[in-house]
Amino acid sequence: MTAASPTSSERMIEPELLITGEAVALEITPATVANRITSGLIDYAVYALGAGLSVVVVLVLAISTGSEFQENLALTRAMLSLALLAWMVVIPLLVELLSGGRSLGRMVTGARVVRDDGGTVRLRHCLVRTLLAVVEIWGTWAVPALCASIVSKRGKRFGDMLAGTYVVREHHRSHMAPPLLMPPELAQWAAGTDLRALPGNLSLTARTFLQRASSPVPSSRHQLGLELASQVQGYVSPPPPAGTHPERFLAAVLTERRNRELVLESRDRRLEEDVLRDMARPPYGVGGETRRR
Repeated sequence: MTAASPTSSERMIEPELLITGEAVALEITPATVANRITSGLIDYAVYALGAGLSVVVVLVLAISTGSEFQENLALTRAMLSLALLAWMVVIPLLVELLSGGRSLGRMVTGARVVRDDGGTVRLRHCLVRTLLAVVEIWGTWAVPALCASIVSKRGKRFGDMLAGTYVVREHHRSHMAPPLLMPPELAQWAAGTDLRALPGNLSLTARTFLQRASSPVPSSRHQLGLELASQVQGYVSPPPPAGTHPERFLAAVLTERRNRELVLESRDRRLEEDVLRDMARPPYGVGGETRRR
């Protein structure tokens, strides 16, 4: 097995391949720069249009007050700032968070934002991406984002690099991938393992292999399973019991990793609900009750 890593073509967006000697490949395809440009144009055109209409509405309402316009100039500026904040930060954040890494533009182009290990993005990932977009997209006409995407192997912009995410092309399958189950004989061992050093891309490759384990010929599958298990074992402590089948070892590691992530995700979900509840609550003096003096 050899890992296909670009040498002189580091700047090209290429599928990440894990290839066996019999040319059996597991493919994880980052979105191309053209794909990201197209989806970005759609998304930010919608956000810019919404921001522009909001600004027009605020100005029309302010001017229609006549002589009160000068007196309410500070309020008008505050409303304009809130409108821009909503369309540049709040709405993109909610769209990406609630859709699981998708947006209107990505739905059109068949792309999705995922974590480096292939998992669904959470609040902290979406927040970092959205805040960085204010600078690298809104503030600079997307020039830094475009340059970073061209140079990066996975087509990442700076927001992706800081958030630990990237955009992938979605492959629609006619059947659901089989779920990973914990081998009973490895449950006790897996519960006490240290999995923190396991790289996200290796975890994603191993999971893809197990979900497609029935497609390669048996000899190729066994060889690839051995090589993947050898790579994963270097990041797992303590090692599995002697004589463990490589695929059952991989299943135990990935299932335990998934279970631990579910615990963290449940905690993060509660935090996200609290944040969304606070964001939905009207600020003091705007749409809420004012304090009587």
